[in-house]
Order: sequence, then structure tokens, then C-alpha cells
Amino acid sequence: MDQKHKDSLARTGVSRQFQQELRCSHAGETGAVWIYRGILAARPTGALLEFAREHLQTEQQHLGMFDDLSVCYRRSLILPLWRLAGFLTGFLPSLIGKNAVFATIEAVETFVDLHYQAQIQSLSPCVHRESERAILDLFETCRLDEVAHRDDAAQRRTGKPTASMSLWTTMVGGGSRSAVSLARFL
Repeated sequence: MDQKHKDSLARTGVSRQFQQELRCSHAGETGAVWIYRGILAARPTGALLEFAREHLQTEQQHLGMFDDLSVCYRRSLILPLWRLAGFLTGFLPSLIGKNAVFATIEAVETFVDLHYQAQIQSLSPCVHRESERAILDLFETCRLDEVAHRDDAAQRRTGKPTASMSLWTTMVGGGSRSAVSLARFL
């Protein structure tokens, strides 16, 4: 975000609903950064190492953009929890293997795509400032990157997920939904 938009946000602010959605998106992008740090902590090699490094870079860019907007919202009070949850979400499947990682990322990014879509849809009628339109554009930019991550993970995954992996990815999706609800207020 350029300095003009930062100055506009600092001066005009955004509605409470935008503040809540920015808070939960910042928390989500924090968790995403830590998912990839968790994968990298397991010392992957080859294609999984390349995948994690590339996607971490994108998630760090997203987080930086939300950090730039922090002049108009309060960050989540429980960011350490989002960091830990993200780390474990990346690290644990890394211990099982690359297919577990790819299935996990596919599940997370499927949720994130739907979440960003819901944010954009619910906030669109509430746009009253140029700064709020810019935030919706940011959500869409991030959403498209997350869709690319989901598709990349899906293409790299081989075979059908086992019953235990299906249970894990269902838990990851449920955890993501719960995290969004908490982050809006905490």
C-alpha cells in the first residue's frame, strides 16, 4: 500500500466492521506465515522445500500489507496463539510426509478462499470511503494468491487422502473457522 493510502487511512479510518475483518485477516496471514515456518522447521528437501519457501514469501508479503494497514485497526490480542497454531499446522503434517503437507495446505487455502469471498461480499455494501475500497481490493489480491497456493498443493498431492488425513484436514478447516470467529474480537 502506498503512502497516500496509509495517510488516508490514518486520517479517515474505517468502519468497525472493516476493523474486525482486518483484524481477522491479519491474524490469518500471521498463521499462514507460521504454517510455512513450521513446514521449514521439519527440514524438507526437494520440491517440498521449494514449495514452502515460495509460498512463505507470498504470505510474508500479505502479512506486510496488513501490517501497513494497522493504523486503522487493533491487532488480535492472541497473536502468539495464531503463531503456535500455524506452526503446528505446518510442522505436524511435515512429519508424516509431503502428501500430508499438500493436503493440509489445500484444506487451509480452500477455507481461506471462501473466507475472503465472504468478507468481500459482506463488506462491499458497506464501502463509504476510498480507503475501504482499497481494502476490498487487497482482500481480492490475497484471495487470488491463496487460490494459487491451493491449486499448487492440489496438483502436487498424489493419491487419495487416507481416512486419518481426511479427519486431519476436516479438523484444520474447523480450526480455521473457529480462529476467524475469535480473531474478529480478540
